[in-house]
Amino acid sequence: MQIKTTLRYHLIPARMAIIKRSTNKKCWRGCGERRTLVHCWWDCKLVQPLWKAVWRFLRKLYMELPFDPAIPLLGIYPEKTTTHKDTYTCTRMFIAALFTRARTWKQPKCPSTDDWIWKKWYIYTMEYYSAIKKNDIMPFAATWMELENLILSEMSQKDKDKYHMISLITGI
Repeated sequence: MQIKTTLRYHLIPARMAIIKRSTNKKCWRGCGERRTLVHCWWDCKLVQPLWKAVWRFLRKLYMELPFDPAIPLLGIYPEKTTTHKDTYTCTRMFIAALFTRARTWKQPKCPSTDDWIWKKWYIYTMEYYSAIKKNDIMPFAATWMELENLILSEMSQKDKDKYHMISLITGI
């Protein structure tokens, strides 16, 4: 099932041109570049604002990572990122960004930073309920404490009220 989805929705224009026997291998977002897989997930000028927002969040969490596609796309971290907590937090942020990017695959628009924040909140909520079920809340709280505050600070008060978003760790 996963392979069918990938083939149907996530083929790059260069591959689609071969399948459809076309000569148009340009990006369908209008940037005019020849689309490769790296361009699709990382290089396109409409995807860059999302990745810059991810790195901005990392800097707010005092995690300094090079702006390199190998980190979010392949999970290859620099040797200096040795703590499990940092790798775990970064991986969750990258997964949310990749989901957000995949959702707008063939659309000529930038993936929304708000959508990325919502996806992070969803991952956070599911991990919270999983920790409650396992009766293992302390490692969860240690991992998500700073990130939770950052996510809530980025959301507007209107959205917090509308979706009943409260701190699950502190209950505030």
